[in-house]
Order: sequence, then structure tokens, then C-alpha cells
Amino acid sequence: MLKIAICDDDAATRSYLTSLIHEQSWPCEIFEFDSADDCFANIKKIELYFLDIDLNSPDSRINGIALAQEIRKHNFETEPVIIFVTGYEQYVFDAFDVNAFQYLLKPVDEQKFAQVFVRAAEQVEKFKKSKNLPKVGRTLTLQSANINRTIPLNQIKYIESSNHKVILHLKDEQLTYYAKISDLETQLQGQFFRIHKGYLINLAAIKGYSRTEAIMTSGDRLIISKYKYQDFVKAYLHFLKKESGL
Repeated sequence: MLKIAICDDDAATRSYLTSLIHEQSWPCEIFEFDSADDCFANIKKIELYFLDIDLNSPDSRINGIALAQEIRKHNFETEPVIIFVTGYEQYVFDAFDVNAFQYLLKPVDEQKFAQVFVRAAEQVEKFKKSKNLPKVGRTLTLQSANINRTIPLNQIKYIESSNHKVILHLKDEQLTYYAKISDLETQLQGQFFRIHKGYLINLAAIKGYSRTEAIMTSGDRLIISKYKYQDFVKAYLHFLKKESGL
């Protein structure tokens, strides 16, 4: 059963979103909150969020963007899907910064909501299934310490340039060998992106990001070049859409 949180200081909006969710043919449990603090206290059980960005309630110490940032700092078995619901278009880029799944403008159109809800619910289910299934896909063949290795790409968190060598940061170890990071950038394009002259990161291993750094699922924080930020966001969003089959 899909666990959904609606966090909005306006009771009418919460009621309206709840009614729209009930119209969808998806088994779910809905939790309504009028402040970010109450919502944050229950984040461990939520899989899909509908967040108001403003949250003008006097009981809220933080707004929806700050709440989303706090959610992204936590490790979850299933990565939560966040959808912002607001009346202000100017917040769209802030929404991207916290890896929001979608941005819905008030008043919310019923047909648009239905389309977004199905995609979001399917994304949650995909996250659930992926954690229980072995990953298969492309590999990288290399020679390290005179041993030939074939490494599945999903095992690589990021690649670091070090003089004339590269360091592969894997889930359980590090491998160093002679190679050019620029060659790997070309070879691995699509799933990897070079956020800095010294880092080539796996887009599938990103937990979150800001304008200055990428936060990996391992907890590593890697610098994003200011000249790379916009292209990185485009590449990451394209990767997410491709992975979700959109």
C-alpha cells in the first residue's frame, strides 16, 4: 500500500488533493499535515509527498523546500518521491535542486494530477522492486594490479582523476589504474556525468545535489563546477526520465 503525505497549511487544498488521490485506482494510505514539522516527524513511513512550498502556518519553522532538503538528507530503503504543489512558478528551479519529481501549479488540474500521480506511484513501485533485484547492465573492463577485471557500472559510485591514473570508487573497494578520465567520460556517457575536471559520477548513485555539490548514496559529497551545473541538471533529469520510462 502506497503511503502518501499531503503537507499544506490550507485545509481546503489538503481536502482537494485527498479527493483527487481517492479518485485514482491505487491502494494507498494518506496522511495530512498542516506544518512541515509535523510532516517531518513522520518521514520514515512516507513514500510519496505532496508539499506546499510556502507553508505559511505559524506552526511551521521551515517551508516546503527546506522540508524536502531535510527529507533528502536521510537514507531510506525506498527513495521518497516529492511533488510540489504551489501557486508560484518562480520556485521551479528550487524544486529541481531537491530532485523533485514534479511541480504542480495551483489550482491543480484534475487530468494533469491523474497523469502525474500514476507516474509517481509507478516510480515508487520501481524503487521498491529495484532494491530486491540484482542489477544488470553495462560493464567496464580494466586491468588493475595486473589483473583483468570486469566491473558492472552499477557498482561504480564515481570515478576520480589522479595524475595519469583514475580511481574507481566502488561500493566495497577502490580500484586504481592507468586511464584518462576524458576517455571514460566519452565511454560512459548517458549514465555518468563529469561534474568537475576531477570527478565523473554515476547518475544512478546520486542521493541529492545543490548548486555546489553532488551528494552520493554513499554519503560522499563531490564538488560541482559552476560551469557544469546547468548541464548536469539537464543530464540528471534526462537520466531520471529515461530510467522511469517517460
